[in-house]
Parts: sequence; C-alpha cells; structure tokens
Amino acid sequence: MEKIRTRYAPSPTGKMHVGNLRSALYEFLIAKHAGGDFMLRIEDTDQERFVDGAIEIIYRTMAKAGLIHDEGPDKDGGYGPYVQSERMKTGIYMKYAKELIDKGEAYYCFCDRERLASLKTEVVEGKEISVYDKHCLGLSREEVQANLDAGKPFVIRQNIPNEGTTTFHDELYGDITVENSELDDMILIKSDGFPTYNFANVVDDHTMNITHVVRGNEYLSSSPKYVRLYDAFGWQVPVYIHLPLITDENHKKLAKRSGHASFEDLLERGFVTEAIINYIALLGWSPEDNREIFTLQELIENFDYRRISKSPAVFDIVKLRWMNGEYIKSMDFDVFYEMAEPYLQETLPGGLDLKKIAAMVKTRIEVFPDIAEMVDFFGELPEYDVTMYAHKKMKTDIASSLEVLKDVLPILEAQEDYSNDALYQALSAYVEQKGCKNGYVMWPVRTAVSGKQMTPAGATEIMEILGKEESLRRIRKGIELLQNV
Repeated sequence: MEKIRTRYAPSPTGKMHVGNLRSALYEFLIAKHAGGDFMLRIEDTDQERFVDGAIEIIYRTMAKAGLIHDEGPDKDGGYGPYVQSERMKTGIYMKYAKELIDKGEAYYCFCDRERLASLKTEVVEGKEISVYDKHCLGLSREEVQANLDAGKPFVIRQNIPNEGTTTFHDELYGDITVENSELDDMILIKSDGFPTYNFANVVDDHTMNITHVVRGNEYLSSSPKYVRLYDAFGWQVPVYIHLPLITDENHKKLAKRSGHASFEDLLERGFVTEAIINYIALLGWSPEDNREIFTLQELIENFDYRRISKSPAVFDIVKLRWMNGEYIKSMDFDVFYEMAEPYLQETLPGGLDLKKIAAMVKTRIEVFPDIAEMVDFFGELPEYDVTMYAHKKMKTDIASSLEVLKDVLPILEAQEDYSNDALYQALSAYVEQKGCKNGYVMWPVRTAVSGKQMTPAGATEIMEILGKEESLRRIRKGIELLQNV
C-alpha cells in the first residue's frame, strides 16, 4: 500500500476560519492515523486577496493547535517549493497547461472583457456566472500563434465536451455523475500568468504525490472538472473526502464576521486550544461510542474518516463553552493560574491573594473572561437589592437577616484570626447557640460581604480574602441597608 500523504493548502487571506481549521485537522488526523505524512502548502495565486501577515497567522495557528506538518515551506521533504508563487517561477503550471493544449484538452482564449460581458449567464448555487461559448476553441493554430506573437492578452481554458457525462467518487457521497453540458470551460491560467486555484491544486497534488484530498463540500461541484484534468493527464485521481457544511445555531453558514468563526477569535474569547481542537474534531465526525473528550493523540488513534457525516454540522457555542469548562477543571493549577492571572489583575486591585481567588473559580468558569463578573466584588462591594437577603430555601427574610448580622457583628469584631477555618468555627458556634441551620446565618453574611446572589465561595472563604477591616465594613453596610427598608 502506498504511504498516505495529505496536505493543508490554505490561502493567506487572514485569520484561520473554523472550517479551514477543521479541514487541516482532519487531513492531519487521516495522515497520522495511518502513519503517513502531513504537508503544509501555501496557495497564494490569488494576489488580490493576499493579506500581509496571513502566512504568519497560518504558522502560528498550526503550531498552537499541535498540527505539526512533516513538510512545508520551512521543512523541505523533496517536493518543494511549497509556496505556489514560488512554484510558478519554475514554469510548472504553464508547462502542464501547454501539455493539455497539445492534447486538445485545453485552449488559448483571447476574448476581451467586452465580449465576455456579452455572454449569457446562468445561476449556479445562487450566483450568476457567465458561460463561455468556446469561441476561441475554433481558432486555427496560425491565428493562435499570430495572437501570441502580437502580445495579445490571453487565458488558457479547460476544454470540456458538451456531450456525455463525468463521474467521480467521493468517500462519503459515493459515485457522483454530472452532465458535461453543465460544466463550464474553466480558466486554468489567468491573464497575469498565474494559475487558477483549481488548476494549481490538481498539478500540485499530483506532483507532490498527495493521496487524500479533504475539503468542504462546496467543492463538490468543481470535482468533475478536477477529475477530467487527472484523466487528461493520465494521472491517478486522489481519494476525495468532501466535508459537511458548518452552520451557526440558526442553521446558516458560519459567517466570517461571527465572533467565533476563527481560531484566533476563540482564543481571544478565553477558550483553550485543546478544547477548540477537541470540539472542532466533532463537527462532522463521531467516534464509535458517545465519548466527547479527546486529547489530540487520542483523536489520532480513534479517527476514521468513514465516520464523517454528510449532514451539516452545527457550531454550538454553548456546547463549546461546556467542553472548555471541562478542560479548565482538569487543568494543572499552575497552568490555570498563569492563564487566569491577567483577568484577575485586570479586575481586582492589588493586595488581594489572587491565587486563592483563582482556586475558587477554577471549577466554576467555562471561559476565562467569566472570571471578571465572578470575582469583581472582591475589589468593590457592588450596589445590590436587599431583597437578596430573603431566601426561601434558607428560610431567611429581611428581618431575620438583620437580626443575624447584628448578632454576628460583635463576634466578628472580636475575632482576631480571619482564616477561613477560624471564621467558620466562630459562626458555627453562633449557629449552634441559636439552634438554626447553617444557611440561616451564612446566607445573610455572604450576601453582606459580596453583594451578589452567586459567588465562587462561601461567606467565611470570602471574608478570609477580604480581611477583617473590609469584611466588617461590608457587614455594617448590610445592617444599614436592611434598617432602611
């Protein structure tokens, strides 16, 4: 069996979209699962869409995601150059285009913009496109040479017959047959001398010995043209795997402007790399069991591309948040603290024990920005509604809460040791003396010192962080608010 070779071939046009990252991940997993090679190739033939710095984004994203390529612009494995603009300088694309011309499978087209604009149009997949009428296919060799000698601008088009059918095989969709009359004579070499994305793809995949091609199913409609090129050259067609569409929660195509459409967007929103990769792996693929949490190595071991679905995959940000929370819970504390510290420092004043606060929130957050709203009360007591003191389950109300705060104030004023254990012991003694349940006392105390309904820790843990002076100030403030009701 030949060694499996896959490639991720992004265009340097900006941030890496979730769909592109999924393609890269699946190509990586297919290769590594079979002990094959994973290649990075930069497709920069569309100079108009080129974005400065985008190649660096690709490298950074791949490295961060753990998708380490075996070959690429920075790792020559004998199939370079690995950047299409550099490959173009070798003349490879023009050479193969002219080979197709000699075989009658392609031809020079000299039509100007005015003539092309006059051609009839068809609506294909919601887009209006002009259909070329093979006008220049009828030019004699002499006419073609005369135009070339005169320096007349040209493109090279694929020559697709108007009759018959073309069939290709996809691993997920099976055999697909299309009428040749539905296929346009696509451009192979543009007027600027650059190859089109479609043509360069075929030439590069063959010459780089790529065995499996993974891409979005929006390329299904282009595949017959690719197959005709392979057949025209007499080359072996690679294994095609067309991936399902990724949609948002409203089942619309995930838009690039969406806040979770790119890998970098997700990192900026406080998601961790491992959770993103784990979640994206499940966008269209499912393991044999119902397992959901995988390390990258476990994905390599378990990934079978035959289990990829044809149905659209919904990008559910709520599900990703849950998964991210699971990763945070299992994270080594020192690693967690290193990531959480900037959020804590941005939210809280100096002088507080940030490590203790971080330990409180570690199992309670789903993404790191959640930290701010969860701990901001440590910095400053917020304005709050005194109705929070009334809690049905704790059997507290305004009057009982006022009584509890007045009773515990002198106890806490006399307390010197403000560690969590000592404070809990002091308040527990009061609970026992009063003959009530813990919550009856702890709820009003926690409300007074936090001003929040939900906190990452109990009353005495919060007071340990705040210290004696600030804790007492907040309890006195609570008494004042309750007395004014």
